[in-house]
Amino acid sequence: MSRAGLWTADPPRAYQSVAAALRSATPALLFGLRLWAAVCLALYIAFWLQLDNPSWAGTSAAIVCQPSLGASLRKGWFRMIGTAAGAVAIVVLTAWFPQNALGFLLGLAVWGGACGVMVTLLRNFAAYSAALAGFTAAIIASDELGATGGASSDVFMLAVTRASEICIGIVCAGVVLAGTDFGGARRRLAIQFAELSAEIARRLVGTFLLAGQELSETRPVRRELVRRLIALDPVIDQALGESSDLRLNSSTLQAAAGGLIAALSGWRMVAVHLERLPSNQGRREADIVLGNIPQQLRSATEGEAKNWAIDPSGVRRACAAAARALTVLPNRTPSLRLLADRTASALIGIRRTFDGVLLLADPGRRIPRSPSARLYVPDLLPSLLDGARAFVTIGALELFWIVTEWPSGPQALVFATIAVMLFAQRGDQAYATVVSFMVGAVLCAVFAAIIEFAVLPGVETFAGFSLAIGLVLVPAGALMAQPWQTVIFVALTANFLPMLAPTNQMSYDTQKFYNTALAIVAGVGVAALAFRLLPPLSPALRSRRLLALTLRDLRRVTRGPIPRTANEWQGRVYSRLLALPEQAEPLQRAQLMAALWVGTEIIRLRRVAHRFDQDVELGAALDALAQGNGSAAAERLAFLDQRLAVLSGRGAPVRLRARASILAISEALSQHAAYFNSEASR
Repeated sequence: MSRAGLWTADPPRAYQSVAAALRSATPALLFGLRLWAAVCLALYIAFWLQLDNPSWAGTSAAIVCQPSLGASLRKGWFRMIGTAAGAVAIVVLTAWFPQNALGFLLGLAVWGGACGVMVTLLRNFAAYSAALAGFTAAIIASDELGATGGASSDVFMLAVTRASEICIGIVCAGVVLAGTDFGGARRRLAIQFAELSAEIARRLVGTFLLAGQELSETRPVRRELVRRLIALDPVIDQALGESSDLRLNSSTLQAAAGGLIAALSGWRMVAVHLERLPSNQGRREADIVLGNIPQQLRSATEGEAKNWAIDPSGVRRACAAAARALTVLPNRTPSLRLLADRTASALIGIRRTFDGVLLLADPGRRIPRSPSARLYVPDLLPSLLDGARAFVTIGALELFWIVTEWPSGPQALVFATIAVMLFAQRGDQAYATVVSFMVGAVLCAVFAAIIEFAVLPGVETFAGFSLAIGLVLVPAGALMAQPWQTVIFVALTANFLPMLAPTNQMSYDTQKFYNTALAIVAGVGVAALAFRLLPPLSPALRSRRLLALTLRDLRRVTRGPIPRTANEWQGRVYSRLLALPEQAEPLQRAQLMAALWVGTEIIRLRRVAHRFDQDVELGAALDALAQGNGSAAAERLAFLDQRLAVLSGRGAPVRLRARASILAISEALSQHAAYFNSEASR
């Protein structure tokens, strides 16, 4: 059969395939057009203002553009902050070392190292701002030093000019994207909050319908949900960038994410406890708790969750009513008290999440600000390692430039600084990512040479120039929005204008072009070498360190003054959950969650023990826990439980809740004995 016959055999199916392919490619193509328009607008303004290096305006516009509107706007805002910080730093550095080139270069390396530390300490676009502060200083320094070295008295004007060029690109990208893309991060975040809440509520209810060993089958589900909760962090940042009103209520969104962790922790404690109960007792107490959960939460489906994302008021009221009913449930046994209170905690967490959903769904609605756990530095070692790598890379390139007197050395220094800081957060994938970026830079050199020497000499107008660069930027931007080899196309769009180096009066100097291209590729290559020689910590080691640091902090909770609230402890564990690598084992996530609830219960139990003069008995149990002797700690907790059981007088509900906390701690120590009995130092 001929090709024509193949085409005409079933034309509707062929048309449908083509239409489906076009529909899937349309968003990426539109993003490529937006990126090209933003770059052209930035270059037009830079040419009109007759800035001496307009390529940085266009490059900034290309770098800021992201397929997500919220990510682009958020990135642009933090890019402005980083640009200003880098410009101020280089001016101050020049003032400190006006006649001392060696001191100036050493100070630049120290500043780069400090920014490298902050890149890993901060998160999301704040980390990008720290990276930008480092390489903005390098950009201005490269212009200041020239080919021979030595600080320049014109550094202030250079800083103002470069910062202006970068800010022009940022603003132009924001204008183009905001005018052509209405965004959807707010809606996506609301749906994810609602769907995760509905799934946790549905599975919590399902836990009460199971019994005995069947409950162990829910462990993989809970551990996978922890991973999905961690992935919410960048989505929240995108929503904040897209909507200005959300930035004033960012604590509510962070509290909403914390509510999901609290709900998951409550569900985990319920499941662990029911798994250990005799079947008859478990069935009886599960039915009592289940009877206080409204039908609206029991029948939560994916379709209903999407309705909750539009109007969460009803489910918020249902969660609050159920939590109140469970809290005032008549006191019977520590076991029932544990089930009721932890279920109530889970429902309160879900309600807190729906406060965030309500904020996202109804911008005009006034939402009371929820207390959110403060985030802490999860682990200093990776940040110090990244800072040391940045310092060594910058210092080594400076030394190489001084020894060889390479005219393009400062430009190589700029791109080495960019790569070594920008990809530090990729962890064990940093080296492979930089190599892909270098491949993209080589491809970029080829395309830039074709445009500069084969196309631009015949172009006389800015419109023609725009069409010429669009031959590269539009397809590269569209491919950047696809999931395949994204880093290569990011390198293509980011390096195209620095290699092309457009000016009001174009000069087609082949030697200058190839020196620039070589400097860019060499700078990225040096960054790749730095990641190979001084690699980031492996995911396995990072996971072990986070668990060990959490265990160390848990043992500190057993001593010293009694914390007024558990917020500080929860903030520390939340920070480590967010920092846990994607490659972490599910068991490691479960151990962090277990440490979270054990620490919270210990803080609660210490306050109750002090109230009833049981500090000595509790202290003996906590000392055993701090020494890594979980079995001895469980024995002493059992003795404390007996003491609380025989006490008479007022405070019976409080004592029963304390006994429920003892039960929860004991079960966690038994389930994760290997972790709680291990050494805390790494």
